[in-house]
Amino acid sequence: MTTLGRSGVEVSELSFGAAGIGNLFTAVTDEQASEAVHAAWTSGIRYFDTAPHYGLGLSERRLGAALREHPRTAYTVSTKVGRRLEPTDAGGDDLADGFAVPATHHRVWDFSADGVRRGLTASLERLGLDRVDVVYLHDPDDHADQAFREGYPALERLRAEGVVGAIGAGMNQTAMLTRFVRETDVDVVLCAGRYTLLDQRALADLLPAAADRGTSVVIGGAFNSGLLADPKPGATYNYAAAPTELLDRALRLKAVAERHGTTLRGAALAFCAAHPAVASVLVGARSPHEVRDCAEQFAAPVPADFWPELRAEGLLPADAPVPGEEGP
Repeated sequence: MTTLGRSGVEVSELSFGAAGIGNLFTAVTDEQASEAVHAAWTSGIRYFDTAPHYGLGLSERRLGAALREHPRTAYTVSTKVGRRLEPTDAGGDDLADGFAVPATHHRVWDFSADGVRRGLTASLERLGLDRVDVVYLHDPDDHADQAFREGYPALERLRAEGVVGAIGAGMNQTAMLTRFVRETDVDVVLCAGRYTLLDQRALADLLPAAADRGTSVVIGGAFNSGLLADPKPGATYNYAAAPTELLDRALRLKAVAERHGTTLRGAALAFCAAHPAVASVLVGARSPHEVRDCAEQFAAPVPADFWPELRAEGLLPADAPVPGEEGP
């Protein structure tokens, strides 16, 4: 377990992303969702991340139900604010936003102080909890002014009141997350897809800033939405078909891994975890098999001579920390 910044909130080094059990792209049953969370628990995972956005609240409801059998002090839960859910009778489904659920609600962007509190209250009701441990501002890319002026101060007040233990922001970019680290007192930021074996953009700004400020980073999207899990024609990168040049690069990475008797999945997870600012690697999973595979890959050591070959092949920057090396 590692601690998020100075908050005292602890997270497991491998964590469970619950978008999949919110029917991301395809549906899973309540039973399958529960089994996935149970597999995470038995694998030693104690940090679980969700959001109202994931399946229009379905992820939060399923995660809360699956964790109910465990003592509340034994696990850490994070959710997000910034997208409030409002009922609608428009009908249809939510696949345009990526989730195979009925469109019973629509999302309203709202990073106001009132919106943050209302959003968190609704999340607690769906989770069936009286508190969450971490709250992130969720994707404030196009709402920076309101997020910094109203949303972030609202989270600070919630933390001061003891309603939440740690606060932060979660995004798919590094520039605004770096601004949060430098200009606010966030405990943690969640960076998805920008620190992987294929994309090290966070190494230029976010990770050094976080290390300097003592802010924790949770890395999501270690597999870049699938390409690093199983590189093959048709594999996805950032939720779209992978460009040819990135597929070729992923296949080269896989070939090096196989030469060293390891897996690309294991190497991808180990790389994310190696930076000293990283507190946890968040993996999205929708089945017990996926969870157990990630846990096994994460626990298996990657041969030390794998990393120098990646650098020699031009597949990894020389300044990217790797397991067994002291980071910056």
